[in-house]
Amino acid sequence: MSLSDPQRWSPLRLDRPVVAGHDPEAESVARTFVAELQAGWDERDASVADRHLAADVAWGSPFGAVLDELGPLYSIHEVQHGSRPAGVRTRYELQRAMRLAPDVVAAHVARRQLDDDGHVVRPSRDPRAPFSEMALYVLVRRDGEWWVAAAQNTPVRPGGGA
Repeated sequence: MSLSDPQRWSPLRLDRPVVAGHDPEAESVARTFVAELQAGWDERDASVADRHLAADVAWGSPFGAVLDELGPLYSIHEVQHGSRPAGVRTRYELQRAMRLAPDVVAAHVARRQLDDDGHVVRPSRDPRAPFSEMALYVLVRRDGEWWVAAAQNTPVRPGGGA
């Protein structure tokens, strides 16, 4: 079959592989990381939230910036954690964890912005308004410990799927 063969690229092909079935360890790895994110938020402490980010983490922000090392990202997170108004709450939720290779886990994580009553804030088109986001984290095991190698955050806006 050639690359130009329409059968090769049909969206209805039935011979597609399953690359990541249910994997309890991958889910456990992702849940542990999500718990650190939540604890860092709750404690207003970037060092807790960023505890397992690799030194050369590739980070895509919800505003379109890309950072490729921990130092500048950690500085931003310190400001964010320390300067947010009292009472601003968020909830991290693991949506899916997938083992892509023996030492690689990808995790979709929702960060839900909450109102004073603990309800998720409705998405807004106002770029200054509080927002929720969906993130994809890639965790890699090195010397028995899991590290975030890459992340991409996307804001949830009206009409979004999350």
